[in-house]
Amino acid sequence: MKVTVDGVTRPYRTVSFDAARNEVLLIEQRLLPHSFEVIRTKDFRESAQAIKDMIVRGAGAIGATAAYGFAQGLRAFEGGSDLQAFDNHTKKVYSILADARPTAVDPLNAMKTIWKQMETVPTVASKQEIAVMEAEKFATEDVEHCREIGARGVHLIRENAQVLTHCNAGWLAFVDIGSATAPIYAAHAEGRKFHVYCSETRPRCQGASLTAWELAQERVSHQVVSDNAAGHLMQRGLVDLVIVGADRVLGRTGDVANKIGTYTRAVLAHRHDIPFYVAIPLSTIDWKLRSGFDIPIEERDEAEVLGAWGINRDGKREYVRVANPTSHAVNPGFDVTPPELITGIITPAGIFQPGELWKNRARLGWEE
Repeated sequence: MKVTVDGVTRPYRTVSFDAARNEVLLIEQRLLPHSFEVIRTKDFRESAQAIKDMIVRGAGAIGATAAYGFAQGLRAFEGGSDLQAFDNHTKKVYSILADARPTAVDPLNAMKTIWKQMETVPTVASKQEIAVMEAEKFATEDVEHCREIGARGVHLIRENAQVLTHCNAGWLAFVDIGSATAPIYAAHAEGRKFHVYCSETRPRCQGASLTAWELAQERVSHQVVSDNAAGHLMQRGLVDLVIVGADRVLGRTGDVANKIGTYTRAVLAHRHDIPFYVAIPLSTIDWKLRSGFDIPIEERDEAEVLGAWGINRDGKREYVRVANPTSHAVNPGFDVTPPELITGIITPAGIFQPGELWKNRARLGWEE
């Protein structure tokens, strides 16, 4: 997508790779919307830390960062042509990147695909080359999948529709375009008139800071609403459609893990008979787990709930404590929405009801 900084507009990808310097380039999302900066990670440990610290976040974006970080780590191998040492090094790099954020499945799917392709070549040098090629392939496919999601879901955004989103499943959460925003951007490109409500998404406020910033960049009509206002808007007939993204969707059941608060939106939408859609690329599907309760839910630092980051009068980023000074907090980063609350799952291969994923697994990238 295009970003305007200091009056200059140019296209950016959320994640990219500088092969000559073996560095991953990331938009520093913690600074948005107040400042736009691209940072470089020097090695795979820095790439993993960038995922953990949420410099980069969102299913596809951390999938691409893990893919590039995996290739980055393998290229840094110093054991010459020793295949056993390289295999041990590969396992270490994989483990560090896989542990960065446990709920999303895209990083695991990306790295496993790369690892599988490396098995087809015999030397360390050729494996390193394959790793870079496959990482680039994952990033490119992420963009294409999002573009297809837009084409599949654009008809859902009707003239004068009022759409509710949650968190950020926009281009910042992917390499480009986004999943939940893909139909929105496609409808906007067609000249359709509609309005988007961005729920703020406490505690990190990705809806207020990231989705709203994206929509402002694209000149899409929108407003930020507090998380607790969603039910009120639905009750007054001010929401026609809910579209969210996901960090993991179970192919066997249709359970959806997404940013905390998604389950609440789904319950409210079901209560008010409002269509609730989940938009995902194929890399977000987990074909192994059999229950939503088996999805690992990341528990994040309580400081995110007890305070907030913002820009002070001097234009500097600053943390402010909001809660009672002696209180503690529980901070699950995600929740799980059961399939009976979901109208449809928008994928590059079409829109499916949650229970249809498994029987359409061949179309959706499942490999035995």
